[in-house]
Amino acid sequence: MSEPGGLRNGTAHVLEKTPAQVPPDRADGGRADHRFWSARRVPAGVVAVLLAAAAGVFLYDVVAVRVHRPAMAWRRGLAHQLADRPVDDTWVLVGAGVAAALGLWLVVLAVTPGVRQMLPMRRPRPDVRAGLHRAAAALVLRDRAMEVAGVRSARARAGRRRADVSVVSHFRDLDDVRADLDSVLTDAVHGLGLVRPLTLSVHVRRAGKKG
Repeated sequence: MSEPGGLRNGTAHVLEKTPAQVPPDRADGGRADHRFWSARRVPAGVVAVLLAAAAGVFLYDVVAVRVHRPAMAWRRGLAHQLADRPVDDTWVLVGAGVAAALGLWLVVLAVTPGVRQMLPMRRPRPDVRAGLHRAAAALVLRDRAMEVAGVRSARARAGRRRADVSVVSHFRDLDDVRADLDSVLTDAVHGLGLVRPLTLSVHVRRAGKKG
């Protein structure tokens, strides 16, 4: 039995298993799985730094007042503004809108997986999980399209659910080229081993023509 193999291409990491390594009760090579969750270190770090800075400034001001020193001018001014401005004041509404937008952004980050560029792959076994970068999936489809006779150039773009392949043909009948592309690219999509195979969209045109 061969050992598990790996292929690293840029930020893509593809884990492969031979059929003999797939458990008998998992003959399909895996099961449905969800997207990878992002650690979101940058938003979390920014929020933590801002909260720590704000807490430090307020703590310093409170301690200063406790030792009978005057409060900071900005805090006195802020307290005065909050006491005098009506609730429907323009700046109050703007500030409330900004705070609500930031809060909604944080909630969205907390309840969504993120890592949109990484496509989850089928699990050959419960303790193995792999993902394929969308750019790497597009590169595989483009290379497979270039292997078809009559294809002069090819471009591919992979989304979360769909792959678009645009091909320029310089000889052979376009219907024949399209038929070969459909067959080759369908096999390529299934060969990617994704949890949700991409929906394939193929566009073929003659060299020198647009559209």
